[in-house]
Amino acid sequence: MTAPTSSAIPATAASASAAAQRQDTLPRNPSPLYGLALAVAVGIFAMMLGRWMPIIGGPVFGIVLGIAIRNTVGVGPVFRPGLQFASKQILQWSIIALGFGLSIQQVAKTGLESLWVTLVTLAVAFLSAWLLGKWLGIPSKLKTLIGVGTAICGGSAIAAVTPIIKPEEHEVAFSISTIFIFNIVAVLAFPVLGHWLGMSDEGFGMWAGTAINDTSSVVAAGYSYSVAAGDYATIVKLTRATLIIPICLALALLVAWREKKQGGSDFNLARIFPWFILWFLVAAALRSTGLIPPEITSSLHLLAQFLIVVALTAIGLSSDLRRMMTAGIRPILLGLGVWVAVAGSSLAVQGAMGAW
Repeated sequence: MTAPTSSAIPATAASASAAAQRQDTLPRNPSPLYGLALAVAVGIFAMMLGRWMPIIGGPVFGIVLGIAIRNTVGVGPVFRPGLQFASKQILQWSIIALGFGLSIQQVAKTGLESLWVTLVTLAVAFLSAWLLGKWLGIPSKLKTLIGVGTAICGGSAIAAVTPIIKPEEHEVAFSISTIFIFNIVAVLAFPVLGHWLGMSDEGFGMWAGTAINDTSSVVAAGYSYSVAAGDYATIVKLTRATLIIPICLALALLVAWREKKQGGSDFNLARIFPWFILWFLVAAALRSTGLIPPEITSSLHLLAQFLIVVALTAIGLSSDLRRMMTAGIRPILLGLGVWVAVAGSSLAVQGAMGAW
C-alpha cells in the first residue's frame, strides 16, 4: 500500500509541473495581433466568397463564418483582445473611410431625407416597447434597454444608457443578446425581402438604415443588397445614431428628477458621443473640397469595404450562440415585437410617401 502511494506522488507532482509549464507558455496579456490576424484571414475568405456569390456578399459571409467558427471549433482567449478591437475600432475606421467616397452635400441630403422616417420609427420603437413590455411583464429598465437598442443603434445605445438608468447586469446581458439575435436575422432576411418587394437601392437603404438595430448589421445588409444601398443605408444609420445624444440627455434628466441623490451622476456626454460620426463628416467634407484625387478616394472606398468585412467577421467570431439563448423567452418576444413594429412602420411610411 505504501509503495503505490509514494510512486503516485511524483506522478502527480510531475503532472502539476507539466500543467504549470503549459500555462506559462500562454501569454498573460495576449497581443491584439492574434485576433486581428484571425479576423483578417477569415475576412479575406469571406470576401472571396462574396465575389463568388455577390447576392450574399462579403459582409454576410463574414458574420456567418465567424459565428460558425466560434460555435463549432471555438475561439481561444488569446484571440479575444484583437477581436474586440476589430469589432469596435476597425468598424469605426471603416465608416470614416467610407466618408471619403461621399460628398458632404450627399450626406446632408440623405440625412434630411431619412430624418422623418427615423423620427417615426423612433416613436414606434419606444411606444411598442412600453406597451408590449407592460403586457409581458418586463421590468422597466429592461424595457428601456430593448427599446433604445432597437430604436437607435443596438449594443452601442444600450451601453450608452446603462450608466444613466443603472440596470442589473443580467438585464444588460438580456437586452444585448436579444438585440443581437434580431440583428443576425435582419442581415440574412432584409436583402431577400428587399428583392422580393422590388425595392430600389435608396428605398432599401432607407429601410435598412431605419429598421435594423446595430451599425454593423445595417452595413452588412446594405452592402449585401448593393453598393449604392450600402452607402445610403450607412448615412441613414449614422443620422439615426446621432439621436442617442438627445435620448441620453432626456433619460439623464428623467433619472435626475426621480432620484434626487444620484440622478445623472455618472452621465458623461463626451464618453457617449459617437465621435467616429464627426470624423465621417470630416472625411466627406475633405472629399467635397476636391483636394483628394479620385483614384485615392476610390482606393479608400475599397479599403473601407474590406475593413467592414474584417470587423463583421470579428463580431461573428465573438458571438456565443449558447449564451444568447439563455436570455429567456419574454425579452426575446419583446425584442421581436419592437423590431417588427419598427420595420413595419418604416415600410409603411415609405410606402405611403411612394419612397420605394
